[in-house]
Amino acid sequence: MVHVGRLIKQTLHEQGRSVTWFAAQLCCTRPNVYKIFRKENIDLYLLWRISCILQHDFFHDLSGAIQPFVSK
Repeated sequence: MVHVGRLIKQTLHEQGRSVTWFAAQLCCTRPNVYKIFRKENIDLYLLWRISCILQHDFFHDLSGAIQPFVSK
């Protein structure tokens, strides 16, 4: 299973973006961003917003993780 929060944190890091920048884009506080990083799963609307902000298709990442189970 993919840990969504870790994936978001990794993507943010790979892009060289700061937690402060990300919090400002999400209109939330830095502690809330760290809470997102700890989440194994996440609300779809929030994931869509994060995907738009980071210009990364997290839905594709997640659907790729379930392909082995769907192919059976």
